[in-house]
Amino acid sequence: MLVIIGYVIVCFGVFGGFAMGGGHLAALFQPLELLMIGGGALGAFLVGNNGKAIKATLAAIPTLFQGSRYTKELYMELMSLLFDVLSKVRKEGLMSIEGDIDSPNESPLFNKYPSVLHDHHIVEFMTDYLRLMVSGNMDAFQIENLMDNEIETHHHEGAVPGHAIAKLGDGMPAFGIVAAVMGVVHTMESVGIPPAELGILIAHALVGTFLGILLAYGFVGPLASLLEQKLDESTKMYQCVKVTLLASLNGYAPALAVEFGRKVLYSTERPSFAELEDHIKKSKSK
Repeated sequence: MLVIIGYVIVCFGVFGGFAMGGGHLAALFQPLELLMIGGGALGAFLVGNNGKAIKATLAAIPTLFQGSRYTKELYMELMSLLFDVLSKVRKEGLMSIEGDIDSPNESPLFNKYPSVLHDHHIVEFMTDYLRLMVSGNMDAFQIENLMDNEIETHHHEGAVPGHAIAKLGDGMPAFGIVAAVMGVVHTMESVGIPPAELGILIAHALVGTFLGILLAYGFVGPLASLLEQKLDESTKMYQCVKVTLLASLNGYAPALAVEFGRKVLYSTERPSFAELEDHIKKSKSK
């Protein structure tokens, strides 16, 4: 929603200011200039990215028009799930969660928290490392190193759409100049026409530069920044799971282990100690 609002403000600020200054908006409508800029940028996007990057970028674009799913409520569900799992381990031993981690979709523990269960990536991350803990063949330092490597891989993969869109935006001013130069070439071919018509051709050529810069910095570039922010938010989920499980491996009680995980969250979504404690108590009573 904020993306749409932002686009409306950009259009109002740029085109509204132009119109209020006495400009004619019809002069800015140049479909052929848009064709040259858009076609050139799209072609360069296809050349500069492999199939996996293109697919990831196309899949990421719809998420830009949705609000963030990483809310305080989601984090409280995640930490309540971790608390329940670690409490079961503490009471009944590591082998007691083997069925839960092998089939999380059928586990009563995981099904209490549908918002977390819906994110199969974080569920897979959690169950994989709980499985390693059950095996008992790795110490906390080895698991931490493995977690760091996996989180880094996740971050690099998630950054691909943002980088692709950023490069697309970076190239648009150049394609705007290309469109403008093509317009100038066309103008120079028509130097024998009346000055009034010649001025129109020059105006059309200059629109190419204008559109390239506007599309780059007003429409495409901000999307890359938004994708980066969404990636950072998703990575925070993994870090929360990592810190909590490592705290448990180092011998801390479930309540303290979850507190470790709470501390790594962003302050804007981090629940207070009392809020989390209350949420855990409510989930235990279900």
